[in-house]
Parts: sequence; structure tokens; C-alpha cells
Amino acid sequence: MSEKPFPGSDPSTSEEKQKRGTTRRTFLKSAGMVSATVAGAEMLSGVAHAETEAQARALGPGKVPLKLSVNGEVHVVNVEPRTTLAEALRDELHMTGTKVVCDRGSCSACTVMLDKTPVCSCMTLAVDVGDRKITTIEGLAHGEELHPVQAAFIEHDALQCGFCTSGMVMSCAALLERNPKPSADDVKTAISGNICRCATYPKVLDAVLAASQKGA
Repeated sequence: MSEKPFPGSDPSTSEEKQKRGTTRRTFLKSAGMVSATVAGAEMLSGVAHAETEAQARALGPGKVPLKLSVNGEVHVVNVEPRTTLAEALRDELHMTGTKVVCDRGSCSACTVMLDKTPVCSCMTLAVDVGDRKITTIEGLAHGEELHPVQAAFIEHDALQCGFCTSGMVMSCAALLERNPKPSADDVKTAISGNICRCATYPKVLDAVLAASQKGA
């Protein structure tokens, strides 16, 4: 039995379209494929453009020149972007007063000041320092004249093995910069991130309070 055409349809026209290979279904398929192809091409083009921009902005992996203002002097160093401030100070500028103990920001032995704010230099990238002024333990004294905190640490025997000492001194000096007359609780808060395995905390407390009385 032959199929009956739908009411209102023209059998001859449908047969002619089938012979030519053009039907509503094939037209929609073709249109969909074209749209998908165009969208895919635009997406790939966008990804390639983004990758090109990212590569243009990227620093490294080779060394890049940096200007670091350390203890009042400007130094030019060539370091990889992954270099920490502690590594730049110790390995490039040979300022080994800054100690690296835990190397993960847990002990604060590597503390230096950035614009008078204490930071862990092992967790600070050298490329992120920018124009901020760096003060290390080497920069606290004025020639042969020790910083009051340094002198008080010696006077009150506030150090033993010495691994934590430079970072502890920097944290205490930064405290007196922002609060010349701290309380005992202020000192405890300031050194709360500095780990001393020798447990010289009571001596440190005495030293800082004595330095504040002398007008550090």
C-alpha cells in the first residue's frame, strides 16, 4: 500500500526535494553544524588570544632584574620570580643576619621590616616588595651604636642559641616603632609569632620593657 500524503501537501514537490537532497531535516542539520563550527572557532581563537596575553604578562622562568631598597641603600639583583625575599637577602646580597629556619612562615626567625611593618621574608616574594623600604637586622644599628633593643637583649641575656634572635629583635624593634611605651601584654602580642626553642621569652619581655624606658 502506498503512503498517503498529508492533507494540503504536494507529493510532487516533496519528491523533487528528496531528489535534490534538500529537506527540512537536512537543512536544520546543516545550519546547526555551521553554527557549532563558527562557535568552536571563536572559542579556540579566544583561548589562543588569552594564552598569548598571559605569556606576554608572565615573568620568568628566567631571572629578572629587581631594585631593592635595603637599609637605606638601593641594590640591583637578578633573581627568578619564585625567589623569596629571604633568599635574595642571603644569597644575592649576602646579608645572612636574616635567618631561615622553618622556611614556611611558622617561626618568624626570618622577620624583616617592610616600611616598618614586620613580615616573614621566607613567605614574601622578592618581586612583590616593589618600592617598599626593607630593614634587616644589619640595618638596626648605627655604625658601632647598637639599637636599644639589641643592647637590651645583651644586657638582659635574652638570647641563647641565636636562631630566633634576629627575628625576635626585628619584631620587638617594630613594636617600639609603632608603640614607644608598650605594656607587657603588647610585647607578648608582638612576639607571639616568634618561636624560641630555648624559651627565653621572660628575658625578651624584660629586655623590650627596659629598651622602651630608655626611649628606643
